[in-house]
Amino acid sequence: MDGLAAVSARVQQIQGLVQGMQAPVRATLAATPTLAATPTLGATTTTTATTTGTSGTSFDAAMTRASAAVATSGATGGSSAPSSSGRVDADGVPVDLKRYGNGKIPSDALAEVGVGRHRLWQPAADGFTDLLAAATQAGVRIGVTDSYRSYEAQVDVARRKGLYKDGGLAAVPGTSDHGWGLSLDLDLDSKAQAWMRDNAGRFGFSEDVPREPWHWTFRP
Repeated sequence: MDGLAAVSARVQQIQGLVQGMQAPVRATLAATPTLAATPTLGATTTTTATTTGTSGTSFDAAMTRASAAVATSGATGGSSAPSSSGRVDADGVPVDLKRYGNGKIPSDALAEVGVGRHRLWQPAADGFTDLLAAATQAGVRIGVTDSYRSYEAQVDVARRKGLYKDGGLAAVPGTSDHGWGLSLDLDLDSKAQAWMRDNAGRFGFSEDVPREPWHWTFRP
C-alpha cells in the first residue's frame, strides 16, 4: 500500500502542476506516450510496483519537455505580449510612435518611402512603397511633395497657408496626421488622381481631407 500511496501522491502532484500550466503545456503532456500509459490507482499490486520504478522518470521527463515547450513559446512570442508595431490607438495614433509626440518623432523611428528623403511611419512607408510599385507597373507617375512634418514645419505651414478650420489648408500644429508620419501630399496629374481613387485603398491609403485632393493618409 505504501507504493500505491506514493504513486497516488505523485499523480496528484503532477496533476496540480499540469492544471496550472497553459494550453501549450497541456498539449505537450497529452502528446507524451508515457503519460497515457500511466496506470490508474486501481491497478494491481504488481503493476503498481513496476510503475513505481518507472513512472517517476517518465513524468519528470514529460514535465521537462513541457516546460521547454513553454519557454520556447515565450521566446518566439507565443505567450508574450503582442508587439505594438503596426497598431494604432483609438485616435488613430501609431502606438509605437505615441511616446514621441506629434511632430517630434526622430528620423530613425520613421522609414523612407523610396522618393527623395520622405519618411513615414514604417507600416505607412511599406504600404506606399507597394502602392508606388503598382502605379509604376500601370504606367502611372506619382510624385511626393510632403510626408512626415515636424511640429516646427506645421507651425510654418499654418502661418503661410492658414488653418483649415478658418478656410486655409493647415491643421492646427500638433494635430496633423503628417506629424504622426501617416499622411503624404502627392503630385498627381488627372490620370494619377483617378488611379489613386481606384486603387489606393488596397494599400491602406485614403483621400480624407475635402478641398485637398493631393492629401492621402494611411489608415491601417
